[in-house]
Amino acid sequence: MKYKIIKDFKDLQDDNHIYRVGDKYPRKGRAKSERIEELSGHDNKCKVPLIEATEVIEAAEENG
Repeated sequence: MKYKIIKDFKDLQDDNHIYRVGDKYPRKGRAKSERIEELSGHDNKCKVPLIEATEVIEAAEENG
């Protein structure tokens, strides 16, 4: 699953990297499922969802 930023935030677990609305998450590698749940829910320091899952339709892009 891929994720995108829906609210700007500074990721304290990623060297204070600043994510902006529309950025992909994570910027590199894979994020742990616990971190995804934290950022997509209300159980984080901002108390609001910061990321959401995106639907990637790769098959449609390949078929033109």
